[in-house]
Amino acid sequence: MQPVSRRRRPPRRPGRIGAGLRTPRLVLLLAAAVLAIAVIVAQTQRGDVVRVPLPGIGRPARAGDPFGYIPSRESAFVARATAGSAQVLFTKSPGGVMATAARVAAYRPLIDAATRGSGIDPNVLEGIVFVESAGRPYVVAGPDATDAAGLTQILAETGQSLLGMHIDLPQSRKLLRAIGNAGSPGQVTVLLRRLARADDRFDPAKALAATVRYLQTAQRHFGGRADLAVVSYHMGIGNLEHVLSEYDGGHSVPYAQLYFDTAPDHNSGAFRLLSGFGDQSSLYYWRVLGAVQVMRLYRSDRAALARLTALQISRESTSAVLHPPDRTPAFSDPATISVAYARRALVRLPANSARLGLAYSPSIGALAHRLGVPPGLYLGLRPAALDLLVELAARVQALSGAHAPLIVTSAVTDARYQRQAGSSDPDSDTGFSFEIARTYASRAQAAAFQSMLDRLQALNLIAWERQLATIKVTVAADASRVIVDGP
Repeated sequence: MQPVSRRRRPPRRPGRIGAGLRTPRLVLLLAAAVLAIAVIVAQTQRGDVVRVPLPGIGRPARAGDPFGYIPSRESAFVARATAGSAQVLFTKSPGGVMATAARVAAYRPLIDAATRGSGIDPNVLEGIVFVESAGRPYVVAGPDATDAAGLTQILAETGQSLLGMHIDLPQSRKLLRAIGNAGSPGQVTVLLRRLARADDRFDPAKALAATVRYLQTAQRHFGGRADLAVVSYHMGIGNLEHVLSEYDGGHSVPYAQLYFDTAPDHNSGAFRLLSGFGDQSSLYYWRVLGAVQVMRLYRSDRAALARLTALQISRESTSAVLHPPDRTPAFSDPATISVAYARRALVRLPANSARLGLAYSPSIGALAHRLGVPPGLYLGLRPAALDLLVELAARVQALSGAHAPLIVTSAVTDARYQRQAGSSDPDSDTGFSFEIARTYASRAQAAAFQSMLDRLQALNLIAWERQLATIKVTVAADASRVIVDGP
């Protein structure tokens, strides 16, 4: 059974998560990253690893994959994934997140009517509307009426064959062309009414009712699991069945388990399928839940939503959300860094870097002499950032089989040092940020690094952004605890 809101066999490239939100184009570290993931799986050797205490927290990480799934903490994984995947809602909503929320809220009476007595959560349906169309009932995702269209972005084929919708494609095409050429608002209004009569997808009430029917069908198909029904709305029932089959023979498990219990070295077949969807279908459920939260804040606390919006859009990554500038101490000069080392608010980078799969660039602290301090002053990080850096390197080595190190090019700085460098990085002077050179020993190492960036962001443990020669990573304050105890 095909997905509702995209074609069965989309091109393998970053694409649409609904017509309302176009995701940022994710440029792969290498053109053959998906192929390289397969190489990782082939090379990975699993075995017992002696866990030594982490430099920052002083306790060993959890055995195995410290970022792996814990069944008893499903809700924590869901919450972290929702937060870690939400930025696109703020950066890609047409007119901004507040305007989108206002448009979507206007359809709440119809959403409540469509879901009444159906067993479908109206908040989730509202989240689907937010993600799919941003509350615009006449939007079409592509150049033709066969493409996903309407408030919930239903494909013409799905609407006709599965959902019993009246869709007159020739008439839809004709009317859409006429709307595009209309000369006055009055003409547009008349044509839109005709369009809604010719094509149920453009009638909001009928589109919502059809989406409810799909979710009910999918929920029954997946053993009553509402989360899997929402996943399939974008991924497609057949595609999701295939992933579940690779994971556990087709059993319907919680989506958080399916997503976080797969990796290049664990349930690798399911991981390859999930990571291979070029349209980010694997993140769709988290973004719908994020939209649910946005709508809740829009109704209950718009000041909090406005603050969150400002943080989400202030930088390329979500680093300001992890560490709001007005609540995160920054280092102003070398003296404040020295005090932080003495208080163990900063920890020096380990001397046994090669054993940890790391190397430190000589450029770190290269301008320290201008400030009259040794370069080594800048070879440090907050404990949480250092612990995550160590575990990141360990996982990349384990996944890729590559013994070449990740090269750290930047760690903690201060405001005075940045002025000497002629730069201004609002993250590195907090000590939570480091940079890794975009030079890799192999495709497998590059793909392993990319897969870890994606996983750690989904866990809301990092914010990362691609720069010209480096990957900048900012680490959440609770990373050490998660590495040791889980979310």
